[in-house]
Amino acid sequence: MAPSSPIPIQNLYYLFLYAWDRFPEGQAIEVAATDSPDLVDLFAKVLSNGVRRLLRRGLDRHYLELEEETASPRGRFLLSETFKRSTLIRGRAVCAFDELSADIPHNQVLKATLRTLAAREGLDPKQAQALRTLHRQMAGVSDRPLTRALFQRVQLGRNNRHYDLLLRICSLILDSLLPGEGAGRTRFADILEDEAKMSTVFEAFVRNFYRSEQTAFQVGADHLTWDANSEDPNHARFLPAMRTDVTLRSPERTIVLDAKFYKTTLAQYRGGTDKVRSGHLYQLLTYLRHIHPRGQPAEQVEGILLYPRTSTQDLRLDYRIAGHRVRIHTLALDRPWQEIEQCLLNMVSRV
Repeated sequence: MAPSSPIPIQNLYYLFLYAWDRFPEGQAIEVAATDSPDLVDLFAKVLSNGVRRLLRRGLDRHYLELEEETASPRGRFLLSETFKRSTLIRGRAVCAFDELSADIPHNQVLKATLRTLAAREGLDPKQAQALRTLHRQMAGVSDRPLTRALFQRVQLGRNNRHYDLLLRICSLILDSLLPGEGAGRTRFADILEDEAKMSTVFEAFVRNFYRSEQTAFQVGADHLTWDANSEDPNHARFLPAMRTDVTLRSPERTIVLDAKFYKTTLAQYRGGTDKVRSGHLYQLLTYLRHIHPRGQPAEQVEGILLYPRTSTQDLRLDYRIAGHRVRIHTLALDRPWQEIEQCLLNMVSRV
């Protein structure tokens, strides 16, 4: 994405917080976002502050079954293992016992991310030192490589949901780290260049923002059924799934909002002038045709194509197509966050 001016790091952070449905919690972590030169420095601050809070609170612990040779037996006496190791001649026995331990997967993910991020090329030296200090303070947790398999072992419940935000940041860091020059070094990929990943984030941000910040509409994502028939019922399984990004419903209006994250909003066809992307417009019109408006007439079923602003031009296009109001809007993510909030709220207000 190449906006007319850089997107403030704080705005990017808020974008991810809404996408993860963790906005209030993320705001509570003081990160001095405006002092962060880039997203990875911001994430380093969030991770540092979050882990410090965990350490003050006490790391989550589970009972783990441990096994050891001991001269003072406890727990379960492992007879076969004792004979196998011939420990009795040394006056020791092999026992298994349960012990409350912090050496569990979600703590291992945090420790691995602290170590990996501290080695990131270009990270502020003070941030890197803070990460290394916290890594040492987690001495009771195993040092494991930061891998996707490590995340798959994590299981969060009601009592340790406070780990969720930090683990999401750890996951994003893992996805964005690339090999760097020198042994053990890494560099951070430009997240905004990944249109596929940012499209998913942008869609979730918009949906969760409207769920959280307004009460006039019920907000969801609808799975729509094709208005199609076939003599062979098996043919239906070849039709693609049809799911809206965001559907806002009130007794008076239904709004289908399609959130798109592209480096360029408009497209040129055969060297002509810039036009609305035809595929996006066709997709939105298909949603409007198949949406179930719950008894509302067509003029009360609306569509919005929403893009982040990628030039100095703010798009505010407004049409009436096949009986539906259809708008194409851009959202200026480089503006103060309060203006972004107001723009989103104004977009669905009655105008």
